[in-house]
Amino acid sequence: MPIDRIEIFVTDLTERLRRLTSSGPYDTGPAGSLIGKPVLIKIFADGVVGMGQIRPISPGHFMPDTVASIVSAVADFYAPRLLGQDLFALDRAGSMFDRVLPANANARALVDHALHDAMGKALNVPVYALLGGLSQPRIPMEWSVSMAERQADMVAESVRAISEFGIRVICLKAGGPGGWKQDVANFAAVRKEVGPSIEMGMDPNCGWSVPDAKRAVRALAEHRLDYLEQPVERRNIDGMKAIREIAQGVPIMADEGVATLQDAFALARAQAVDVFCIKLYKNGGIRQAKKIAAVAEAADILLNFGGLAAFCQLEAAACAHLYASTVPERTMPAGEFIFGLGVKGPDPLVPDTDFLLRDGHCEPPHRPGLGITIDETALARHTLQHRVIA
Repeated sequence: MPIDRIEIFVTDLTERLRRLTSSGPYDTGPAGSLIGKPVLIKIFADGVVGMGQIRPISPGHFMPDTVASIVSAVADFYAPRLLGQDLFALDRAGSMFDRVLPANANARALVDHALHDAMGKALNVPVYALLGGLSQPRIPMEWSVSMAERQADMVAESVRAISEFGIRVICLKAGGPGGWKQDVANFAAVRKEVGPSIEMGMDPNCGWSVPDAKRAVRALAEHRLDYLEQPVERRNIDGMKAIREIAQGVPIMADEGVATLQDAFALARAQAVDVFCIKLYKNGGIRQAKKIAAVAEAADILLNFGGLAAFCQLEAAACAHLYASTVPERTMPAGEFIFGLGVKGPDPLVPDTDFLLRDGHCEPPHRPGLGITIDETALARHTLQHRVIA
């Protein structure tokens, strides 16, 4: 099935999400601004239309991609070379990406998701069927708790996630200006409030030094730290290994440190971590994520599937299909794409959806492709920028 046209849309958001991590503020930006807004793509192939969507998380985080760079990468480099190519030739497309414009993970994920959506629609199957079948029909969700100036606000957000949404796994952001001792105090306060039945992790987003991480792990032992995500700088493999060696069985997770297939291999070879955090915007889409998952399986490393996916049903659905296609014994602790499931406000392009959070879980959409139906009237109303490559 040859690809005959590609359209790119930068879309607006009706709601705004603000959060704080050690690497800076996360902000979906004011209405009408092109900064931080979702980019949607349509790929047309022999009557089938595949869609994907990515919202860049920069500025203020570890990814360099912006709205402008995503649009340019797709419109000026990837899309013209995809025209006339077979919809199903995923590895050939990936090789082309590497050759003409390497990296650009957000742009690659955007195209990859649309290709998978189109393939599923062409074959009349959901994307999880393309990835090995439905292994987890009901996906537990994790709530990532923002840092805050007041400890009470972190406690309140944690309690709300549990009581209002049925969440059983929470992860506290850490690495703030108060230092590791403040992070431990925040964790202890939340643990005291929510009790031992809730699984609790901590994510400094590279914000600790190795010595401080070791101190924090020891101090957190009495409060039962269930996992620790990317405590130190993403390229510090030796540091991650050193922390793992003193962690007394607490799983150490790589997030920022496992962006590429080569990162995964280096971490596995060093025996530096217990878990890879897969985020499609970071890893370049579903195809690359499955390759990283294969490295993990060979090295007996577990998988976590995340991605903020703020107000983006298409992005959250891609995460859900990948998670659902992975057997439970290879995953932990829960999916982290909850902000695409309506808990902070609806996706303005998908006002009518059944892909929502229910009792702390979600199900992957079961319709063909990614299973998300875009309201074309809403798309027209919220489009800030539109380009056609044909």
